[in-house]
Parts: sequence; C-alpha cells; structure tokens
Amino acid sequence: MADDRQERIRNRAHQIWLQEGQPAGHHDRHWHQATADIDQEDAGGKSSATKKPVKKAAGAAKPKAAPKEAKAAAKTSKPKKAAAK
Repeated sequence: MADDRQERIRNRAHQIWLQEGQPAGHHDRHWHQATADIDQEDAGGKSSATKKPVKKAAGAAKPKAAPKEAKAAAKTSKPKKAAAK
C-alpha cells in the first residue's frame, strides 16, 4: 500500500514538473505539492490534476524567434549608412 502511494506521489510530482516547464531545482516543492494532492485525493477531495495547470515560473519560457519572413523584411527595410569619407 505504501509503495502504491509513493508511486502515485512520484507520478504526480513528475506531472507538476512537466506542467511548469521542467524547471531545475524545484523537486522538493513538486514532491510536497504532489504529497498534498495525493493526501487530498485520498481524503475524498479534488486533486490538483483536475484544476487549471500551474503557470510556468517567471523566465521559464524561452523567447520565440521571429519568423524568417519578418527577419528578411527587417533586413531590407533598414536604411544603409553612407560610407565615411
């Protein structure tokens, strides 16, 4: 029974980690959150898995690059500098 609980906590912590964008160094927080979720689930309450996903930590998302067409247009629209004499 305890092994099943540990496995459920492990799976939930992994799910939380994935939802947050796989941030490094937050394993303790994920484990504690997963433990609370499983305890709440076992007590008959809703788990966090049924709630809205957790927002990613600030700075976790990588900035998206501009499309190639936009980059090409930006290059052609820049005025050229005159050569110094």
